[in-house]
Amino acid sequence: MKKTLNILLVIILFFLIGMTYGIKRDYLSRNSQILPGMVTSVPYNAQDENENFADGKTLQYRKEGQISRELMPLHYQATPEDAKRAGEELFNPVSDTVEGNLERGQAVFTTFCQPCHGTGGLGDGTVVKKGFPAPPSLLAENARKIKDGQMFHIVTYGQGNMPSLASQVSRLDRWKTILYISEVQKKTLTTAK
Repeated sequence: MKKTLNILLVIILFFLIGMTYGIKRDYLSRNSQILPGMVTSVPYNAQDENENFADGKTLQYRKEGQISRELMPLHYQATPEDAKRAGEELFNPVSDTVEGNLERGQAVFTTFCQPCHGTGGLGDGTVVKKGFPAPPSLLAENARKIKDGQMFHIVTYGQGNMPSLASQVSRLDRWKTILYISEVQKKTLTTAK
């Protein structure tokens, strides 16, 4: 019994060695795929016919009322009245308890706000030192009274010499920056007491 099992195992071993030698795999070529359509789907060009849709077109029109995720509408105008209305209606959806929100807000502040408002938000940035009119301090009492929604409106639409940052900073990053500014204001207020 042992002898036949050993012979059978030797036969299997030689069979496997022969198969390995017979295949002669080329390690520089891609592996063969079984059912490759499951790995890479067949792309359609925008103008191609497509049997998956009732009208036979790949390019589909937006349905009425459908909104792109990246282009959520903001129903405010660039006016002081709408800025105050935004202060009453909009609330910061970003929480300081979520890891990374404050760090991202600080990074965006450093990139887009610090050149004018300065490192500490006092309105003493590098462009002010070069002759640009100084923005108001973010640590002043009237700036601390601005609600998050109104600050979001100001960052989105601009105010005075400040341009709109909506095309450069995503909506979520604007909220994270406002969260960071609020934290800086709180720290300054507690250290001043």
